[in-house]
Amino acid sequence: MHTRLDRNQLAARIARDIPEGAYVNLGIGAPTRVGNYLPREREIFLHSENGLLGMGPAPAPGEEDPELINAGKGPVTLLAGGCYFHHADSFAMMRGGHLDICVLGAYQVAANGDLANWHTGEADAIPAVGGAMDLAVGARQVFVMMDHVTKGGEAKIVERCTYPVTGLACVSRIYTDLAVIDVTREGLLVTEMVEGLAFDELQRLTAAPLRLARPQ
Repeated sequence: MHTRLDRNQLAARIARDIPEGAYVNLGIGAPTRVGNYLPREREIFLHSENGLLGMGPAPAPGEEDPELINAGKGPVTLLAGGCYFHHADSFAMMRGGHLDICVLGAYQVAANGDLANWHTGEADAIPAVGGAMDLAVGARQVFVMMDHVTKGGEAKIVERCTYPVTGLACVSRIYTDLAVIDVTREGLLVTEMVEGLAFDELQRLTAAPLRLARPQ
């Protein structure tokens, strides 16, 4: 029987891969948790599209500042040297290739790295593109944080996206509750799996071909 990573464990796993000196945007929702697990010995600059650079972890209960929030309206802290700026300047940073990494949620990721994360196409769904398109094409690397399958058991990693696409061939790496998968020119490469999970089972839960990386 294999394990599954919960949201906090997944956030901690992603945080380990963010290098010293990186400028990083954490998308709305679960990706914001990554900020709580960044190694303290690394200097990492967190950016928020509503005009913040230099965010720290979430504040302790009772210490929230209602005027200090991220793009998802969640309370944040500001590290020494952090700064505020106009929304338009923030988007210029995103579109201008100044971010090293963004971490985004997703409804689907295609085998070639296409990303669908703003709309399911359902008639009653509320589209919420926000800055996702700008981040998807503007960041040097796009990390996706998501469950491996939907609540109904449907694969979220697919041959081609069936939901409206956010960005084309933009995803660098996929982190799910079951595995870490790199998007390469040769296809999807599984570099890590949770304890107890067989590769054949991971493939069964994935609607696109996978390859297993050789142990180092």
